[in-house]
Amino acid sequence: MFNVGVVLSNFSLGSNNRSLRAPPKEEDRYAFTASYYDTQADLMRQYQLTFFTIDNSIEMRAEYPKLSLKDLYIGALVNIHSRQLKIEGYADDFTANKLNSQAEITLAMIKPDGYYHIGDIIAEIYKAEFRINKMKMVHLTKQQAEEFYAVHYGKPFYNNLVDFMSSGRIVALELSKPDAIQAWRNLIGPTNFEVARREKPNSIRGKFASDGTRNAVHGSDSSENAKIVESNFFFGRNSFKPVALFDNSTLGIVKPHAVNAGSAGSILSQVQKYNFDITALQMFTLDKVNSADFFEVYKGVVPEYLNMVEELCSSPCIAFEVVKDENAVEDFRSLCGPADPELARVLRPNTIRAQFGQDKIKNAVHCTDLEEDGVLEVEFFFNIMQS
Repeated sequence: MFNVGVVLSNFSLGSNNRSLRAPPKEEDRYAFTASYYDTQADLMRQYQLTFFTIDNSIEMRAEYPKLSLKDLYIGALVNIHSRQLKIEGYADDFTANKLNSQAEITLAMIKPDGYYHIGDIIAEIYKAEFRINKMKMVHLTKQQAEEFYAVHYGKPFYNNLVDFMSSGRIVALELSKPDAIQAWRNLIGPTNFEVARREKPNSIRGKFASDGTRNAVHGSDSSENAKIVESNFFFGRNSFKPVALFDNSTLGIVKPHAVNAGSAGSILSQVQKYNFDITALQMFTLDKVNSADFFEVYKGVVPEYLNMVEELCSSPCIAFEVVKDENAVEDFRSLCGPADPELARVLRPNTIRAQFGQDKIKNAVHCTDLEEDGVLEVEFFFNIMQS
């Protein structure tokens, strides 16, 4: 009845080490089929329950096609049967050795001069088969920029670099793939923009840099510097200056299926192409309660409400605030197109949903429907969810 499944729980009393137990003998394990009524989803869940007499531990396994191995990494938040789990570590040496070799982590930053190329740069990241674990737009204070670039203190370019990096919005990203540090440096190209244009014109700096300091992106140059990610400089502190405007703005969300498909960069690029300013940007993993709260206005009104909730909390999404001189809500909704991608492809083939949507649930992006709800939806992600 059960194929390859996901281990939902694995408890061994008094065991805290990485190797939870030796492979059990057949006489040490007893397997049962079991069911559980999930009140949140209003569904009966089926499991295989295995009990191990050798250490009184259990395993619960169930088919879960929504989850793949690439979704599981240290620090990841995954939603399984309406429960949000945080992956905190490896449970055995085999998993640790196998996955550590496949998923090195590095820090990337889109600098202030790369602001108008955010979508294009993120598209390059996905094209190079990096996984984006985390993403956040921030505005560094001068003190924070000095702290981040302390390794360069005393060098001739230090003061200019600090002033520049605190002059506008940046986007910090945690990336992973095998040999991620070197792979990212290869993708961004030489620090000197003239060398980049001459020798690696297809690199990110070759395309978007303008001088030595304004060279579009930052990349860790060693595993030691990459540990900035591990020290949670960007993703473990709440002391950054708010970047959302909460004024004449509206909300966009790149839905989980589009993030998983690597389409987020292309979608954000199209938003910028049509002269919308992206003034806040962050990757979120919502639990079912938060997803239901966000879509509550559709409850009892839209038949697809429950499926919309499930999709939004299925894996990471990317929320962003967009601003335009006037009519931000209406103009952005027009850019997104009809909620049904099939209809959009017939009537408005150049819209985001026509190009990246699959169906009425997986329609690539969410946009605010009503003028009066634009700022309220921005506040949900960039105020309420921040606290």
